[in-house]
Amino acid sequence: MSDTAEKGVHERLLDRASAGVPAVAVWRPGRYLRFGYRDTRQSGYEAAKTRAREAGFEPVERRVGGRAVATTATTVLFAVAEPGDAADVRTGIGERYDTAVSSVRQALRNLGVAATRGEPPETYCPGDHSLQCDGKLVGLAQRVTTSGALVSGMLYVEDRDELADVLADVYAELGYDFDPTSVGTVADAGGECRFDRVEAEFRTQLTRTLDAPAAAVEMIRSDTQSG
Repeated sequence: MSDTAEKGVHERLLDRASAGVPAVAVWRPGRYLRFGYRDTRQSGYEAAKTRAREAGFEPVERRVGGRAVATTATTVLFAVAEPGDAADVRTGIGERYDTAVSSVRQALRNLGVAATRGEPPETYCPGDHSLQCDGKLVGLAQRVTTSGALVSGMLYVEDRDELADVLADVYAELGYDFDPTSVGTVADAGGECRFDRVEAEFRTQLTRTLDAPAAAVEMIRSDTQSG
């Protein structure tokens, strides 16, 4: 899935939220190196894109999130959108992050991973809303509009060495500190890696974060989703 397709999923989620319908999506993106806006302003950006391509990762620019992240066919992206007016969505940013962290932590626990809040130093795409277990597993981001809010995240399931290697090359070109051992995966934490199980747990736990019965929550699926 290209970043254009990912944006399409996010827009579909927010469209449903603007219509008063909460919505959830869980999908696998494919093999990309996703650069944030800050990355594009770095002097080493073009060289970083070249390093990504040499490693077989297509470089794209993403709208939500911070520094560069890599994804493979085993990476899982997820997002949840809820309706709300401008005042509600802006005052509830911290609470939504806390709720999302808790729901993702429970999903991981059900998959056999005892993740804790936080992240190792010098990790990829550092942020205040992450989960770790023998390395960073999940990072979260949030976007608000006048009619809804979107919390999205990324989970590394497998391919730890490959992800760490390409991120090390890219972060070196961008001039960022990065420790390859900060990358964690569900597989290395001893958890369940099958996509159907991961998807089911994340859909269930994310749906529970919404103030609506499960039957009223729309499940958005990517048209290009693997598996």
